[in-house]
Amino acid sequence: MRDRLIFAGLFALGFAILGASWLDLNRASAETTVPEGHTGPVMEIEVAGQANGTIRIALRDDLAPGHVERIVTLAERGDYDGVVFHRVIEGFMAQTGDVEHGQVDGNRGRWGTGGSDMPNLQAEFTDQSFERGVVGMARAQSPDSANSQFFIMFAPAPHLDGQYTVVGQMLDGYDVLDEIKRGTGGNGAVMGTPDRMERVTITQ
Repeated sequence: MRDRLIFAGLFALGFAILGASWLDLNRASAETTVPEGHTGPVMEIEVAGQANGTIRIALRDDLAPGHVERIVTLAERGDYDGVVFHRVIEGFMAQTGDVEHGQVDGNRGRWGTGGSDMPNLQAEFTDQSFERGVVGMARAQSPDSANSQFFIMFAPAPHLDGQYTVVGQMLDGYDVLDEIKRGTGGNGAVMGTPDRMERVTITQ
């Protein structure tokens, strides 16, 4: 049985460490780029809600083959479709991917507390920096507890480097990312109706 708090405090400490100085980096930071010659899968997220449009992410199977395989499997099964961005912190990141409890019409009190019907993943940490547009896998306290949830960076967060698995890098759709409905409070919980991943597909 999963602990309700598996993901609830995932970024609270990190956000406190960031401090107010990070908040101004949201749109000022340069995006990192995908390595030349990248031939891995690309995830396309059709975002609906306050933000509307498509975010395209190059999945870094060169860095985290196990995690990328998981994301591809869940996307191809349609498990990510309709899942909300349940935690969104201005100047930090937007988190989604709770395929167990994160449907927009699901129990709000359980958003962000679940994973998938597959086992947790072994960490695949690298020296890739968490810059704007980088996608990482959410996890609980154990390094080997990532499952289905992921987050997209609004701004650099070097304190995450080497602590979370990097699974992708945005190719385009930064205007959509920047419009995703923000949450409130230290943990960034989204009130009212959150934005959602209407449809998630994989291309090559």
